[in-house]
Amino acid sequence: MPHLGLVTVVVRDYDEAVAFYRDALGFELLEDTPLDGGKRWVVVAPPGARETAVLLARAAAGEQAARVGDQTGGRVGWFLHTDAFDRDYERMRAAGVVFEETPRHEQYGTVAVFRDLYGNRWDLIQLDRAGGAA
Repeated sequence: MPHLGLVTVVVRDYDEAVAFYRDALGFELLEDTPLDGGKRWVVVAPPGARETAVLLARAAAGEQAARVGDQTGGRVGWFLHTDAFDRDYERMRAAGVVFEETPRHEQYGTVAVFRDLYGNRWDLIQLDRAGGAA
């Protein structure tokens, strides 16, 4: 069955992006392969992720560089699901992740918006046992 394999986040620098996703968000570095022209194929994912991972792609000059930190026009673009909201929220805050709000309880679960190191907006979300949106 088809599934979404990778989503791209345009970054300013490979190493700083890897450090943030690994150390602050707790992701695993799945691949870091050098390519021609100083490029790299860098893939990270939350521990245990089975299908979708994040490709960290260094921006080239111009239009790509202008998109770093604003890939979705200010909207939340990524949804990081957790099975232990309080644990991950506190761990991420302690690692320097900037949350825009305190956690809130919605009909579908617990959620709080945070920004990655470039300003892209993410949801940290724990769905209630009945399922829900996101």
